[in-house]
Amino acid sequence: MDDAALGALAAERIDWRYKGFPARFDGLTVADLVEAKPPLAQFGTPLLVLDGPALDHNLTLMAQYCAKHGVDLAPHGKTTMAPQLFARQLDAGCWGITAATIAHLRTYRAFGVATIVLANQLVDADSLRWVAEELRRSPHFRLLCFADSVTGAELMQAALAEADAPRPVEIVIDLGAPGGRTGCRNLDEAEAVARAVRAADRLRLVGAGGFEGALAPDRAPQSIEHIREYLRSLRQLVGRLDEAGLFDETDEIVATAGGSAYFDDVVEILGGAWKASRPVRTVLRSGAYITHDDGHYRRLTPLTADAGFRPALSIRGRVLSTPEPGLALLDFGKRDAPFDLGLPEPHTVERADGATERLTGCSIAALADQHAFLRHGGDTRLRIGEVVACGISHPCTAFDKWQLIPVVEDGHVVDVIRTFF
Repeated sequence: MDDAALGALAAERIDWRYKGFPARFDGLTVADLVEAKPPLAQFGTPLLVLDGPALDHNLTLMAQYCAKHGVDLAPHGKTTMAPQLFARQLDAGCWGITAATIAHLRTYRAFGVATIVLANQLVDADSLRWVAEELRRSPHFRLLCFADSVTGAELMQAALAEADAPRPVEIVIDLGAPGGRTGCRNLDEAEAVARAVRAADRLRLVGAGGFEGALAPDRAPQSIEHIREYLRSLRQLVGRLDEAGLFDETDEIVATAGGSAYFDDVVEILGGAWKASRPVRTVLRSGAYITHDDGHYRRLTPLTADAGFRPALSIRGRVLSTPEPGLALLDFGKRDAPFDLGLPEPHTVERADGATERLTGCSIAALADQHAFLRHGGDTRLRIGEVVACGISHPCTAFDKWQLIPVVEDGHVVDVIRTFF
């Protein structure tokens, strides 16, 4: 990555633009604040917080998992949109970073990410002209782009040819499933797209992939079998395209899938030995592992035992009102915390004297734009001004609500992460 671009983030000055960072820090650079290592208690609320040790643990655990199973990882950067975290993922051995949109792609390149998987079909001419220019500007830039239609392949070819792209864009055939998201709906369609790619001089077929995570809501046996059936079809597609000689212009074949819920099935079915004409690189695209959560992925992710992933994100809210028995209103809401795949989960309360207590028998019942409705039993005492820390569900819709996120270790802020949504 581009060390200068990353370093420039530390020179950014803190001011009113960054919620949760109170006026006491105005005028400091991020580097100044990190050097001072202020106590978390000096920060305002609401505030999204990253747990430093949990972050380190998750990075190491996923790297070890991939190494053990002989697969590569190109984590989906849309989870965090944080180049500082991309750098840590790449330092931990990631093969590349996955993007979903041209905006993601341009952000990654601004910070020097060299290998990018664009897990969508790129068909507008303006974006493809930018890709052509970026390929010309940087000989080390490698882009793998999904394609799921002959029309899409033709649009890519036309725009890249008009822009005189200096080398082909590498194409991964996107295999979907009925009722799923993008992707060819059967192997015949997929082969037709592959042949259209092979006929285009500004495109080069390098593999096949898709996303299994949208095909099931849970880990029930029937859901897992549906996922595995899809993955077997994806493996069959790779073999079919290889037997047809459609990969003849590439040194390796890329087989890619794997969100953060079913990557164990991806490893079992797409990993291991292949009977292919050239080496097959199996690439996971799991993104949420880096922070895990206390909800959606806690229920679905394979690595959740005692030595598994640890939740690294929490949302801190202050008690603003206790208008009736059993109800406390906190100062975070839909603008601050994810709510699409489960509401935050209260964990602890920080008392006025600095003591921290575990909360039991409490739940966030609802979120308004700027308020959380915390319901609790009669034995729980929450007082106005106290701070409640809650775990979150679904990190992908947590990071997008925050531009600066403190990283905390032993009660002190040791780093600050900048996001770009």
